[in-house]
Amino acid sequence: MFISAIILTRNEAVNLPNCLASLQSLNAEIFIVDSGSTDGTVEIAQQFGCQVFQHPWENYAKQLNWALQNLPITTPWIMRLDADERLTPEVAEELKQILPKTPKDITGYQVKRRVFFMGRWIRHGGYYPTWLLRVWRTGIGTCEQRWMDEHIVLSQGKIANLNHDIIDENQKGLSFWVDKHNRYADREVKDLLTIALEPDDPLLKKGQLSQASQRRWVKTNLYARSPLFLRAFLYFLMRYTIGLGFLDGIEGLIFHFLQGFWYRFLVDAKIYELQNRNILGYVK
Repeated sequence: MFISAIILTRNEAVNLPNCLASLQSLNAEIFIVDSGSTDGTVEIAQQFGCQVFQHPWENYAKQLNWALQNLPITTPWIMRLDADERLTPEVAEELKQILPKTPKDITGYQVKRRVFFMGRWIRHGGYYPTWLLRVWRTGIGTCEQRWMDEHIVLSQGKIANLNHDIIDENQKGLSFWVDKHNRYADREVKDLLTIALEPDDPLLKKGQLSQASQRRWVKTNLYARSPLFLRAFLYFLMRYTIGLGFLDGIEGLIFHFLQGFWYRFLVDAKIYELQNRNILGYVK
């Protein structure tokens, strides 16, 4: 085996079978780090021959870093996948071909994420391609500790790009999506409020150019400094008109409106609520 896959789970019985099935041709060592599933997730993982570990959930970065520090990984490469993601056959074959002969100065690979929403591939609005660092050499990658949009930071080497995609398609439905993004909004509030207090960003300081570092710069230097509420309107308009999000049909309208406007407006509303409570003395 030349690669290990790490998947963090909690009640992912609906999504996990597709994820694990996509890894079969890769012949990867698969590690599941579960945080108390009660829906059969662990049993599904065991049926696929995964090694399952239990660890209490604190946040995403701490869970992943615990996995990197404690799992018995012996392969030269590591891949991170979410339970609602899966490899395309093309990227699985690409990994088998290129990883064994990767030059030593290349220590990580970015892969394109193809997001499906209500069964439709969201191809526009700046949402594809989204490049994510998901494959790296064992021992040199850690997850940055942030409230939101955590990324892997490499201690050395260069980042290269894979030619093919992974697919992100959550099967839990719209109500779950809304509930999840309400929770994300709480984390995003903390992240935006933290930006002004912590100017040193490891993703930007490492000097490893990636789409993630470019987007982080925009978020830190432009979006976070823009007026509340107005930035949500402008962001949605850019995605839906200039970014051609309207070409994604009805499903795209729902997705871009909810993810590109409603979610960010909700974040600003929560920030506004906190500011008012502080002014009125309700928060100490």
